[in-house]
Amino acid sequence: MWALTLWSHGNAPLQWGVAVGSSLLATWADLRWRRIPNALSGSLLITGLFWAGWRGGWMGLADSLAAMTICAAPYLFLFLFAKGGAGDAKFMAGIGAWLGIINGLAALACVAVFGIVLAVGYSLLRKQHWSVLVNVGEILLAGKNRLERVVLRRDRPGTVFSLPSPETMQNMPYGPAILLGVVSAALAVHFWRG
Repeated sequence: MWALTLWSHGNAPLQWGVAVGSSLLATWADLRWRRIPNALSGSLLITGLFWAGWRGGWMGLADSLAAMTICAAPYLFLFLFAKGGAGDAKFMAGIGAWLGIINGLAALACVAVFGIVLAVGYSLLRKQHWSVLVNVGEILLAGKNRLERVVLRRDRPGTVFSLPSPETMQNMPYGPAILLGVVSAALAVHFWRG
């Protein structure tokens, strides 16, 4: 199956090395400037697609493109519906391009877990846990309403697609969650394959 291309024909130490190294740079930039530079995300994405195509041919490129889409989708959703950072979505697309579907899914799951853990810790440290819960509820409701309108073509009278105000949103650098998730996924995959 084409989704196994980078898994079986890839070079796992190189793939994970690039993912971990670039995540380290992204974390440093995110903590310092509160953004992940487009130059880093773009070069990661382009080199990942090139490497996958060179290493696995058209099947490798398809694997890389699918993983890029899968890894970026949750963060694109957060950007569109919850005022998340677009840099996170672009960077995760680059991670997916390098890792392929199977490794990319492992990285995505670990990044999501560390993102939740760090967000809870961050909100508790800042004593904003109640406002975070309220904002999450509002975001989920707004996302549900938008999906119903777009996908199901339901337009209920009086439906409002309001998101929490920017003043109440918690702005947390997500780079550390990406780094911790990618490192833990790399270790888990290494021990699982070994």
